[in-house]
Amino acid sequence: MSVTEQARAAREAANELVLAPRTAKDAALHAMADALVARTPEILTANEADLAAGRAAGLSAAVLDRLALDAGRVAGIADALRQMAALPDPVGEVVRGSTLPNGLELRQIRVPFGVVGIIYEARPNVTVDAAGICLKSGNAALLRGSSSAAHSNAALVAVLRDAVAGAGLPADAVQLLDAGSRDSVKELMRARGLVDVLIPRGGASLIRTVVEESTVPVIETGVGNCHVYVDAAADVAKGVAITLNAKTQRLSTCNTAESLLVHAGIADAFLPAVLAAFADAGVTVHGDARVAGYSTAVVPATEEDFATEYLSADISVAVVDSLDAAVAHIRRYGTGHTEAIVTDSQPAAREFVARVDAAAVMVNASTRFTDGGEFGFGAEIGISTQKLHARGPMGLPELTSTKYVVTGDAHLR
Repeated sequence: MSVTEQARAAREAANELVLAPRTAKDAALHAMADALVARTPEILTANEADLAAGRAAGLSAAVLDRLALDAGRVAGIADALRQMAALPDPVGEVVRGSTLPNGLELRQIRVPFGVVGIIYEARPNVTVDAAGICLKSGNAALLRGSSSAAHSNAALVAVLRDAVAGAGLPADAVQLLDAGSRDSVKELMRARGLVDVLIPRGGASLIRTVVEESTVPVIETGVGNCHVYVDAAADVAKGVAITLNAKTQRLSTCNTAESLLVHAGIADAFLPAVLAAFADAGVTVHGDARVAGYSTAVVPATEEDFATEYLSADISVAVVDSLDAAVAHIRRYGTGHTEAIVTDSQPAAREFVARVDAAAVMVNASTRFTDGGEFGFGAEIGISTQKLHARGPMGLPELTSTKYVVTGDAHLR
């Protein structure tokens, strides 16, 4: 089946979903979750085929980690669907309403986009998250994963489609596009009129290609060159704990810290402690000349290092002379995803929050909290770094548009 044919089928499914009550959508989400758990062995068999091919192709440890599934991860993915079912249904929510002076009743309500296309890289969990969040918000999903996860995604979508159909909703609400052909991506990006919005999730190159070449409206999810700034007024122990968690809790995610900035006024107390913690955790530090003075293990940092989203056990580190210098560094190298300050100074925290332009700004907390689940939104569709329509973790409301409903009684203008 061509992408155009799949998009038309998705449009038909979306026309049915828009009428589905919350109870039907939630029942489908629970059925999807139960089916994933019940059919875990076949999912893991498919995933092992992808992992074996990935290892043979020399994929990096970070990519293999994003690709890998086990029983625990599948159970976690299923639990995310159950949690999503417990969340309020955004469809039909009244954003605002009033009675106009002429007696017309005006309401702005949330409505589904219709058909949502998602292009993403080697993360099979995205397949389930995207399918679930689209269904809950009344949208049909066209999923185009990477070839490196082709077996895993095919197995997952087969399970999801069976569950959706078994729950009485159209199976074509969840469809997987051919990952073996680049033409499927091009067709999806050109399916304006059939696909309402396109969401890319992945590296900078993928996102840039979709943004620049798509005729379908795009919600841009950005890369995460995230910073932790340890202020002169920081608590050293808290700073080390936050920085270590932000970098090492999971290396391969977009909300992982990739750069550390340390105020010169606290460098003597903080840097020896954090460098030792990094060494114990197996993290390679790419530091400027001032950082290198604290440890012979520091690798000299280049301009490219400060601009890199490593997604690995590496971090760039620099000493800055002021909060101004930290903000300037972030403005130069940051990607507008998540930035964090560690400080006991309320004025410093307020200034940092006001001046740093990012989708999320953390005060005395790890960058790893920028996540739809952690924010209580349920499984997210992505983290938007643009400023139109949605910014930050995109939960259920962000997968809707709005329409105005105007009710009168033979009103004439």
